[in-house]
Amino acid sequence: MVVERASAEVWAGWFRALGDATRVLLLNRLAVAGEPMTVGELVEVLDVGQSTVSHHLRILAESGFVLSEPQGASNLYRVNERCLECFPSAAELVIGQLPRYPMATSACIPPWLEPADEPAPRPGRQPRRRQRSQR
Repeated sequence: MVVERASAEVWAGWFRALGDATRVLLLNRLAVAGEPMTVGELVEVLDVGQSTVSHHLRILAESGFVLSEPQGASNLYRVNERCLECFPSAAELVIGQLPRYPMATSACIPPWLEPADEPAPRPGRQPRRRQRSQR
């Protein structure tokens, strides 16, 4: 399956978000925990600074991998399960394989799987429209 530019743009953002070992570790710890965690809990588990954890969580949240829930004076962070479901299929498509699992509709769904508002244009050359001459 050939990947369209719109999908490639979305997926490039996902891969960029995972382009740092600390972000990969954060996502892993949140996924393994199975429950929301605070920045403080993540700092303890990863043994990195609070500002570093906050910075990387922001990037993961912007990509859709992590969701933030306010709780009192702090936030709880958890993995976005629906986004993580799409990621393996996107990776398979990037390397030219058909996905093993169907990609479910989610907040992270790439544009090519969203219902189209209008029919896609036919491939090939489109006829030119005649312009009305002005008198």
